[in-house]
Amino acid sequence: MYPTNLKYSSEHEWVKVEGGTATIGITDYAQNELGDIVYIELPKAGTKFNAMQEFGVVESVKTVSTLYCPVSGDIIDVNNSLSSKPEIINNDPHGKGWMIKVKMANPSDLDRLLSASDYEALIKK
Repeated sequence: MYPTNLKYSSEHEWVKVEGGTATIGITDYAQNELGDIVYIELPKAGTKFNAMQEFGVVESVKTVSTLYCPVSGDIIDVNNSLSSKPEIINNDPHGKGWMIKVKMANPSDLDRLLSASDYEALIKK
């Protein structure tokens, strides 16, 4: 069910690695639990984050949820289309609903993340 080319955090973020760049968003499970997303707050490009540091907030009709950066590094790109159309996250969480791209400072951060099958096991609990 979950793309096997992605890594997952137990906080429900996904990571797609291409070279030294990590594209990050929230999982289908997370967007489903949140319900209709109405607002997202993301950092600016150039901001540095440590692994598991808060990087933003997503607000839905049900709740407000903190976003955590699964890897450390510098944000090199932000999906600014989400500020005017946050519902993209509900419609395509693992694709067009990506949030940030990070130039990874420490690729070993990926070792702490889950495979698709491990993430599926986590959300079934």
